[in-house]
Amino acid sequence: MDTTFLIYLTLILVGLAMGSFAGAMVWRLRARQLKEDKAEGEDYDKKEYKRLLPLTQNNLQNDRSRCLTCKHPLAWYDLIPLVSWVTSRGKCRYCGGFIGWFEPVIEIATALLFVISFAFWPFLLNTALDWTQFIVWLVVCVMMVILIAYDSRWYILPNRVVFPLIGASAIWSLLVIVNSALPTDMLFSLAGSIVLLPGVYYLLWLVSKGAWIGFGDIKLNIALALLVVEWQLAFLVLLLANLIGCLVVIPGMLAGKITRKTHIPFGPFLIFATIIAVLFGSEVVAWYMQMTLQISVWFGL
Repeated sequence: MDTTFLIYLTLILVGLAMGSFAGAMVWRLRARQLKEDKAEGEDYDKKEYKRLLPLTQNNLQNDRSRCLTCKHPLAWYDLIPLVSWVTSRGKCRYCGGFIGWFEPVIEIATALLFVISFAFWPFLLNTALDWTQFIVWLVVCVMMVILIAYDSRWYILPNRVVFPLIGASAIWSLLVIVNSALPTDMLFSLAGSIVLLPGVYYLLWLVSKGAWIGFGDIKLNIALALLVVEWQLAFLVLLLANLIGCLVVIPGMLAGKITRKTHIPFGPFLIFATIIAVLFGSEVVAWYMQMTLQISVWFGL
């Protein structure tokens, strides 16, 4: 059997499994967040708290996935990524309640991200170090999927994911620098990336006093700066994130579904932009430089 086919098949299966893990983590993180909000006397959704409370009452040794409607523990055949959802027609086998699209979408998205990453991988995959770098990227992808899902739904970037993402991104940047032909130049470029991405958002946070962006976006940008490594790609992330944001917000405003007071989570835009920058950024920068050179020739500059 073809090796490439086996790799793609493995990535699909592992991606679905990691997507299932990501979905479970999202609900557990939300349950713990609500429990902490209640303990600290902050406002919280009482109905959602009651629904998710069982997820906080077990430790790691006896933690069991369960239906969020009837609270019935799920058997192993209820937890097969995507397959269980399809065979049960998206309903709980015990109470018949609709599970929702949240879980299968996360599972499919993670598997798709794994496959796209391999198909358009911009680095070599010849040595054990090369493959280690790829595996670290897949781990980072799972964390980013969790953040996209959580921020999109609740407008929060939980520190329990952001801080591990910063750590994994630091390992990633170290591997990129070690594998680079010019590690010293890459190290200086990384410094520029860290100054540029978190720095710009920190200034926006200061100027707006937290009205335009949350402080979580600044912490997220530390991880993203470590991922793109090069300052040129960090600049590309800034451009792409705002472009993606405009493509989402402007149609919503024209349709009357989004107003100036609507809370728009910016974390997903930044993450999508970073994924594009890591996988396709070098080609985009090269194309831009070529276009700039061509325009200079046209105008005799």
